[in-house]
This record gives sequence, structure tokens and C-alpha cells, in this order.
Amino acid sequence: MTSQTITADAAGTWKLGDLPVHRIGFGAMRLTGSAAFHLGTPSDRERSIAVLRGAVELGVNHIDTAAFYFSSLRSANELINSALAPYADDLVIVTKVGPYRDYSGEWGTSARPDQLRGHVEENLRQLGRDHLDVVNLRRMPKYDSIAEHFGALAELRDAGLIRHLGISNVGARHLAEAQAIAPVVCVQNQYGLHRPDPEADELLRICGEQGIAFVPFFAIAGNGAERGPAGDEAEVVDAVARAHGATPAQVRLSWTLQQGPHVLAIPGTGNPDHLAENVAAGALRLTAEEMARLDALHRQGE
Repeated sequence: MTSQTITADAAGTWKLGDLPVHRIGFGAMRLTGSAAFHLGTPSDRERSIAVLRGAVELGVNHIDTAAFYFSSLRSANELINSALAPYADDLVIVTKVGPYRDYSGEWGTSARPDQLRGHVEENLRQLGRDHLDVVNLRRMPKYDSIAEHFGALAELRDAGLIRHLGISNVGARHLAEAQAIAPVVCVQNQYGLHRPDPEADELLRICGEQGIAFVPFFAIAGNGAERGPAGDEAEVVDAVARAHGATPAQVRLSWTLQQGPHVLAIPGTGNPDHLAENVAAGALRLTAEEMARLDALHRQGE
């Protein structure tokens, strides 16, 4: 499928609280040069800035980032600030807190609730903002309950540093736990065609019923993760892609978006061509028969 003139509005819109966004957004993690944060070669700065500006030109108004997205020479937040400030009124920047990395790039212990204000302030400083549009609390395995951490973010929301709150890497019980404290506008979990997960399917359903945005990450990855898809998965996805003149990645994104109007996508890339392809996936409509084939593929292994 052609991607030259397709913009992000082709995917439709949803709201993060009171903030409308196109359902195709942009994930900033790869801007630093690698999906593994401090591993790999740092990105080309000017190319990364061009990708960010290109995303906005293509109508993307939802960018996902974090202060811990950095490599030895690049910070995703700094790149966003340099490329896009002063920010457009309709641009929604979503960040996350919880995990912690020191300046050498090594992962530290999970943040305590009393450390989250410092993490929020670091995001504010790097992005050059006086408040954050949305902050996701990413649950770390060390903490089964998220009540204390989410409560700390709710206090920062009440103080005006954060507009809306979300949660990440959670189950349905964590959503209920958070909602007892403050409104939740989005849930960000790993989810994709390649990843059968009944709990994630259930969470997606609950979010749809409650009007909460469900935001999968790693939606493009195949069952081979960074190595790419293999076996029956690749054959089925490739066949659907050929039928539409699309790429396998576009099929995966389209399948993800067709899980419900509340589902958003945040594919990340440092490649301008891949950016255009990802945005164009918002215009790809799979048939009911194709969706049934892909749904069956998703359920394999449950």
C-alpha cells in the first residue's frame, strides 16, 4: 500500500482523558539507537530529529517516551525537546516512571514511591514542560501492589505536575487497585498478534467497556522478537500483506488497531521510511476473513 499521502488521522481518534489523539502514535525508545536502551550504536542525532518532525508532519500527535530511554550519547526526551519545542497545542506527550537507570545506563532498583516526584521532575526538565500530559506508572515485578506508587503520582496530579495518569505492565487487579485511588486514562501493556495472553485479552476487553485507552507496545514484533517472525505466523501474515500490497508490520499494526476503537498503537522507529509505513498502516482495513485467520493465529499457544 502507498504511504506517501496517508496521515495519522486515517486511523481515527480516541481520547486520553480530555486529550484527543490519533490512534497511530509514535514510540520514542528507538530514537536513541537501540531497543535495548544503552546497548548498540547511538543514533544519528539529526536523523532522529528528522523522524520526530516527520511524525508530527504526518499528523502524529501522541508520542510515548521516558527519561530512562537513553543510550550513551542520546536521550529520547532531549531529542523530543530539540525537535518539537515549542510544542503544538494538540501534541500529547506520554511518559512513564517506575524503572530506574543510573547515568551509566545500568538498571537500579525499582523506584520507591517517595522517589517518583524526582522522576517526574526529571521528565519535566528534559522535555522543557511545566506539566506532563500523561504519566504511566510502570509496575516492576518487585511490587505486586501498585497502590503506594500510584497514590504518590495521584498527589503529583493534584499538585498540577501531571494532567492524567495511566498504568503499564499490569493485570486487571492492578487497574481496579489504581482506579480506587484516581482515574486511569490508559493501560500500556505488551500485546500483539505474536503474543497469546488471555490475561491481556481480558484487560483489553475491560478497558473497552470502561472507555480506557489500551496501548500495546511491541505490537510489530513477531514470535521471534527482535529476530523476526517465523513458521506459520510469518506465512499467514505474509499472505495477508501480499493481498493488500502491504508490509507484514503494517498488517500487525492494522490487526492491533482493529481489536477495538479504544486501542492505540505506538510503533517506534529511527527510520523515516518505516515511519511513513507505520503511519500508513492506520488506513489498512483487513477483511473479516483475514481478521479471523489472524485471530486464530493469535490464540495459538494459549
